[in-house]
Amino acid sequence: MAGIERTLFDSDHEIFRDTVRRFIEEEISPNHAEWEKDGKISREAWLKAGELGLLCASMPEEYGGGGVDRTFSVILMEELARAGASGPGFGLHSEIVAPYINAYGSEGQKRYFLPKMAKGEMIGAIAMTEPGTGSDLQGVRTTALKDGNELVINGSKTFITNGNMADVVIVVCKTDPDAGAKGTSLVLVEAGTEGFRKGRNLEKIGLKAQDTSELFFDDVRVPMTNILGEEGKGFIYLMQELAWERLQVSVGAVANMEAALEWTIDYTKQREAFGEPIINQQNTQFKLAEVKTQVTVARTFVDKLIGLMLEDKLDAETAAMAKWWTSDLQCKMIDECLQLHGGYGYMWEFPIARAWADARVQPIYAGTNEIMKVIIGRGL
Repeated sequence: MAGIERTLFDSDHEIFRDTVRRFIEEEISPNHAEWEKDGKISREAWLKAGELGLLCASMPEEYGGGGVDRTFSVILMEELARAGASGPGFGLHSEIVAPYINAYGSEGQKRYFLPKMAKGEMIGAIAMTEPGTGSDLQGVRTTALKDGNELVINGSKTFITNGNMADVVIVVCKTDPDAGAKGTSLVLVEAGTEGFRKGRNLEKIGLKAQDTSELFFDDVRVPMTNILGEEGKGFIYLMQELAWERLQVSVGAVANMEAALEWTIDYTKQREAFGEPIINQQNTQFKLAEVKTQVTVARTFVDKLIGLMLEDKLDAETAAMAKWWTSDLQCKMIDECLQLHGGYGYMWEFPIARAWADARVQPIYAGTNEIMKVIIGRGL
């Protein structure tokens, strides 16, 4: 489809995009339906992604990363979204968990975790949400209390992406329960640590191939050196990284909408009603014209924000605008596209049906859209 030319990418990016597309065609798409039944993707897919340099691309080369900027990670997010491949939690692993370790970790932590994460040998997760807190990070109740040279962690987390397969989890804890946000710390916990238990793999409306679990911590003992960065600075660290996390939601949303539009145009050209393809009908053309226009506007806005992010100029308020608007638009636009598929749009075998189910969580996670409006409202 004709559209506004994108200026973010050069020839190296396009070579990388070709590699990503081949990887998805060969390793992801043929297996995704089976992963949806399993509730998680295979370890082999993680290792293959690591082998091809698709994981932790923006991490420094000295720690096993690609040493490139985040546009390469954007390409991976876009191509997975475009393929409707919601299972691989590569984005969270590479562009949320790894950056926390790179930005705030000790030299020892970086050298231990990041190379394994880049190879896909170690899968990362971050445990923020709790059964009673949702988007309220200041309300975290999981504690990590000092006992000699150790921390003793008690509490539970839920809705944790990569939680079932995670080898290392950044756990948001209260090291000083009486200090509010200033008592929050980030603590690294490895799978297999005594007292750390993974609960059930949660059954979701969509994102069925993405493992999402409950995590439980019962007197989990880790050394004080497992604190990521400084004690009590966890809330500050979370706030500094959330703008990029929320932009990632927008990156996936726009790419998924573009794919949904392409699927729908192709379908309406093939599907006939009253003796002609339904794309010839005025209602179909009007609906698709609306979708194409709004998706083009979203693409232009998000590309602008990617540019700001690369210049370290992306602020929390603008990222909140993008996350709210694009995730809300994604739900509406994919619903319009599903409607144009008629009854077939409701069949799981059609990608538009899976995209419809997958999209609904976008206004909820990474901070609900109501929270995004609070953030925007504070700047008025």
